[in-house]
Amino acid sequence: MPFYKDFEDKPSKRDDWRDDARTLRPGQSNGGRPSHAARNQGGMRMPGRNVEDHTMERAGFAPRSEYTPAPRRNQVDARKPQPRDGFEPRSQRPQRPSYSRPERPDRPERPERPAPVAAPAIPEVPENVLVGRNPIREAIRSGHDIEKLLIARGELIGSAREIVGMARERRIVVQEVDRTRLDAIAPNHQGMIAFASAFAYSTVDEILDTARERGEDPFLILLDGVTDPHNLGAIIRSAECAGAHGVIVPERRAVGLTPAAVKASAGAVEHLKVARVGNMTRLIEQLKEMGIWTYAAVMEGESYDRMDLTGPIALVIGAEGEGVSRLVKEKCDGLVSLPIRGHIDSLNASVAAGILMYAVVRARDARKPQ
Repeated sequence: MPFYKDFEDKPSKRDDWRDDARTLRPGQSNGGRPSHAARNQGGMRMPGRNVEDHTMERAGFAPRSEYTPAPRRNQVDARKPQPRDGFEPRSQRPQRPSYSRPERPDRPERPERPAPVAAPAIPEVPENVLVGRNPIREAIRSGHDIEKLLIARGELIGSAREIVGMARERRIVVQEVDRTRLDAIAPNHQGMIAFASAFAYSTVDEILDTARERGEDPFLILLDGVTDPHNLGAIIRSAECAGAHGVIVPERRAVGLTPAAVKASAGAVEHLKVARVGNMTRLIEQLKEMGIWTYAAVMEGESYDRMDLTGPIALVIGAEGEGVSRLVKEKCDGLVSLPIRGHIDSLNASVAAGILMYAVVRARDARKPQ
């Protein structure tokens, strides 16, 4: 028989302890053998007592068998230490004076923050503005009516020189301006901007042909330096209603057929011819040679109701502020005025033109045979 037979038949103490640790439950006795908890604490089994109680007693706690639950909220706990003599609850102690923070001196008002600077808005390009060298070159080649051509200073090189030469051949006004002015009109201008006419111009000869076709004496309206597009549109509208044959404007220092002027005419530009000339004084001389009388509307002229406004006639209307220029006034056959009865010493250009136009209409109607 092997010598280890006894070990197989009888388990060792270590195995007993392991079995006790696996089978022992809280509140049960281990049958006199020490459990793992008792062995770890260095203690041994106490007769008649639970191992957990013995272990808790050695650790400084009350045995589980003698443990009593904690008192409830309103129940006095005998184990809790009582307050010493002379102790007062916090609620009955004299309150300390509250600390009052001294008032701060008046602070200066904080300055308002400046409003954020908005990014500069991109200017809206008008409908009649041509931007870029290629569009301007093609517009000039096709014969499109161009009011004027703006060139940035220092940009008259290369293709720009060619375009300016083409414009001058067609008697288009060319002006050299600062580049900042072009930037304010349209971005990416390539140093060149052209103002195209919103409507096609006619010629003075075409206007006179219209009078011959109708069998009427020529009735023309000449504008000397009118720069407001709304006044130009209103004059064209009144001229069409009064039966005039055409309106003539100068090429320089005056407004042309811009979109605003065409809109202000309320469609009259579709039925009335508008021509442009380079020199107004030379035109007046040519009209005088054709037998057409010219009268300039000025403040120092003769009252319109005392003048003979029959026959071939051309009325000259001056600028809004300066009026008719001196050279044009000297070339005219007569000066006509409107009576002023109020405190204002002048009339709007379009209003004065409308009154004089219908004075011509009345004089012509009075000469017609009954």
